[in-house]
Amino acid sequence: MNETANILNNATPQSLVILDEIGRGTSTFDGLAIAWAVAEALVNKDGRGIKTLFATHYHELTELAATQPRIHNFHIAVREWNDTIVFLHKLLPGGVNRSYGIQVTALAGVPPRVVARAKELLHNIEQNEYNRHGQPRIAEARAKTDQGQPSPEGKPSQLMLFGAEDPLRRHLEAIQPDQLTPFAALQLLYELKKL
Repeated sequence: MNETANILNNATPQSLVILDEIGRGTSTFDGLAIAWAVAEALVNKDGRGIKTLFATHYHELTELAATQPRIHNFHIAVREWNDTIVFLHKLLPGGVNRSYGIQVTALAGVPPRVVARAKELLHNIEQNEYNRHGQPRIAEARAKTDQGQPSPEGKPSQLMLFGAEDPLRRHLEAIQPDQLTPFAALQLLYELKKL
């Protein structure tokens, strides 16, 4: 962050700034917010902007190209093959629609059982497959077999706020907050209150 501060305070329109993974090492939302704000500051600095190469794993940052005409997205071409990836060492225009974190983990030499477990957990997370304790369901099954003890399902716990077939839950899951105007959000709040 010291280097980022130095860049933001001292870069000129003649500078070339290269940033790699700004915001890493913080929580996901903190990191994304920091990276977004830094990118905006650089593109708008002194009304002219600074020439910048900005490498990031935050897919959301590709949205900046839609609001900032000076920002362009590029990615490194990758070919998927036999459940792994091959880097093609070719720069292509546009963002990517997925991460290859697990494949990169395998390429780095992480043991296959750890990679397989990461795949299971990723599937759980992507499918929102959690038990009433907020744990991925695979974590629950793994806890039974790894430790030879029953899962925490039998222990007293916090009751679920909503039942599985609750109409309020279905309504909330269908909402796309980013698509709502402030007035539509207020109307929706009144509808939800009636439920």
